[in-house]
Amino acid sequence: MKAFRLDELEAERAANDGAYLQFLRERNMSVGLYALDAGSIDPQQPHAQDEVYLVVSGRAAITVGTETQSVARGSVVYVPAGVPHKFHHISEDLRVMVVFSPPES
Repeated sequence: MKAFRLDELEAERAANDGAYLQFLRERNMSVGLYALDAGSIDPQQPHAQDEVYLVVSGRAAITVGTETQSVARGSVVYVPAGVPHKFHHISEDLRVMVVFSPPES
């Protein structure tokens, strides 16, 4: 078993001075913590993998393809591989658990 604490993952991500920390990688999936501060711009591009986002904290909107949805703690969003998507209107610091399948390259 592998177990993780969100506070420890956030501290590791912040110490590495990056917006994304991949903390688990297996044959069929990878998992990471993504952080965007209030007012920031999401720089990501479409990925070759399916993704599931679980919002851990914060508030924003996400556009996936042509659909836009408000998100907050507890929101879960599925993004098919290759579809353009971005978080925007980030009104509170956003922390998101990201699952990629297959693993992110």
